Amino acid sequence: MPELKTNTLYYGDNLEILRKYTPDGSVDLVYLDPPFNSKRDYNILFKENGGIESEAQVHAFTDSWDWTPSAYATYQDIILNGPQKVSQLIGALHDSIGSNPVMAYLVMMTVRLIELHRVLKPTGSLYLHCDPTMSHYIKIVLDQIFGPANYRNEITWKRRHGFTSAVHESNRFGNCTDIILFYAKCDKARFTAQYNKNSKEYKEYVEKSFTLVDEKGRHYQATSLTNPAYRPNLIYEYKGYKPPANGWMITKEKMEQWDKEGRIHFPENKNGRLRRKSYADELLGMPIQNLWDDIEQIGAHASERLGYDTQKPLALLERIIQASSNEGDVVLDPFCGCGTAVVAAQKLNRKWIGIDVTHLAINLMKNRLRDSFPGIQFEVIGEPKDLAGAKELAAQKDKYQFQWWALGLIGARPAGEKKKGADKGIDGVIPFIDDASGKSSRVIVQVKSGHVGVKDVRELETVVKNEAIGVLITLEPPTEPMKKQAIEAGYYNSPLYNKDYPKIQILTVEDLFKGDGVDMPPQKQTSIAFTRAPKVKKKEGEQLTL
Repeated sequence: MPELKTNTLYYGDNLEILRKYTPDGSVDLVYLDPPFNSKRDYNILFKENGGIESEAQVHAFTDSWDWTPSAYATYQDIILNGPQKVSQLIGALHDSIGSNPVMAYLVMMTVRLIELHRVLKPTGSLYLHCDPTMSHYIKIVLDQIFGPANYRNEITWKRRHGFTSAVHESNRFGNCTDIILFYAKCDKARFTAQYNKNSKEYKEYVEKSFTLVDEKGRHYQATSLTNPAYRPNLIYEYKGYKPPANGWMITKEKMEQWDKEGRIHFPENKNGRLRRKSYADELLGMPIQNLWDDIEQIGAHASERLGYDTQKPLALLERIIQASSNEGDVVLDPFCGCGTAVVAAQKLNRKWIGIDVTHLAINLMKNRLRDSFPGIQFEVIGEPKDLAGAKELAAQKDKYQFQWWALGLIGARPAGEKKKGADKGIDGVIPFIDDASGKSSRVIVQVKSGHVGVKDVRELETVVKNEAIGVLITLEPPTEPMKKQAIEAGYYNSPLYNKDYPKIQILTVEDLFKGDGVDMPPQKQTSIAFTRAPKVKKKEGEQLTL
C-alpha cells in the first residue's frame, strides 16, 4: 500500500479508495455524514448573478437502497471475511430483516465502517452523522466493530429552531434533530473538552453569580477558601483575619501569592472570612454536553450556504475536530459531499483527506477550497489525467460523471436535469456580467463524449440563438465541416468590453488538458458558476498551505 497522501481529494468509491490508498492506523479522526436511507432525492441548488437562487437544480444522489447482486456479494464478504462478532451480527440481522433495502444499506455501511476502524490510529476517534431512520441499526454495528466499551456519546444536534412542526395531517411529532455517534478506537483516544460562552444559560449564570466588581472593573464571585476537612498545618491568621475551624484550603505562601495577584477578597469586617476572587473573564464557558442546541443549520441566506442539500455548518465540524484531534493530525471524510469537514480541517491546521463518488461533488469541493483559501495547494486523485483516462470515464455507465468532470475543467456549472423547451440541449452554464447595468449573460455548454459531426454544431447554434456564446466540448477531434460551421456562426460583441468573441467555440478534451479555455468576457465577483464560498480566516500564525 502506498504512503498516505494528505490534503487530497479522491474521486471514487470510498471502499476501494480506503483499501487501495489508506494504510492501517494512519488517520487521527474520521467524520462521516453518509446517506441515511431516507428514500429522498438530494439536489444541488445553484445561484444566479447577484446571489438570487436559480430554479436550476442538479440531482446529486438518491438516498435509497436496493438488495442487488452487489449488496448480496458485500453481505457474503462480511460473513466470510469480516470480524467474527460483526459477521455474526450481520448474519442475525439478515435472518431477522431479510433481503431488503434496509439490509442493503446496512451491509454497505458495515463493510466501510470495518475499513474506517482499520485506518484509525489507537488515539483516533470516529463521528458518524445520521438520523433516526438508521441510527439504531448503525449503533449496534459500531458496538461490534469498535467494542461497546469504546462508545463515547450519542450526540443530539438540534439542527432546526423556531416554530416548524409536522404537517397537520401527520401522525407524529416534527423531527428537528440529527444523531452523531461518537466512538473511540481505544482508551488512548485523545479528547479535549469543549466550552461555549455564547449560550443563554452561560450568560445568565455569569450575570447572576459574578456580581462583584474589582477596582479594574472585572466581574468576579467570592468563593470559599475553607478546607472541608480539619488541617492543623493550614490554620494560620492572615492580615488580621482569623482562620476557619478546619483551616484554609491553601498554604500561607499560596495565600501571599494570590494576594499579590489580587485574587483574595477581603471583607470589611475583620470577623469575616477571606474568600477567593473567581473572575468571570477567566471562565472557559459552559461545558458542552451531548445535546448540541447552539449550532443552527445553515439558513437560506447564510454566507456559507452553497446550495448542497446535506451541507452541515462549519461550526459543527470545527467543534468535532477541535474535540478529537490536534493541529497537524489527519482528518478523513469518506462521504465528503460539499467538503465542510475538509474546510474545517484546513482552517484548524489539520491535514485532511476527502472522498466522494461523484465528479459533481469533487468540482464543488475544488471551487470551495480555492474560494475559502486563496492560493491553497491540494491534489485530486481519480480524475482523468490524460485522453485515455477521459475515454475510460466516458465509457462508464453513468454519463453524467464525464459531463460533470468536463464542465469542471472550464468552470461551468451543470445546468440541471434535461428539460423540454428553451433549456433543452444545455449541459452547462457559465453566467457573467456584460452590461453596465449589471444585466447577466450566459455561455451555454454542451458536452459530447461520443461521435460528433456538423449537425452538433448546428444544434448548438439553435440553442444559443438568444445567448451570448456556445461551447461544444468533445472527446473526438472536430471535423473540418464542424470548424467551418463554427466560424460561420460569427461573433458575440461584448457591450461592456467592446470586444468580439467567437459565437460558437469547439474545445476538445485534449485542448482542455493543454490549458485552453473559453474565450469570453472576464467574469465578475457576482458572476460565478458555483456559489462562491466565503474566505476562511485561519488561526493566528498558521501557514496558508500545508
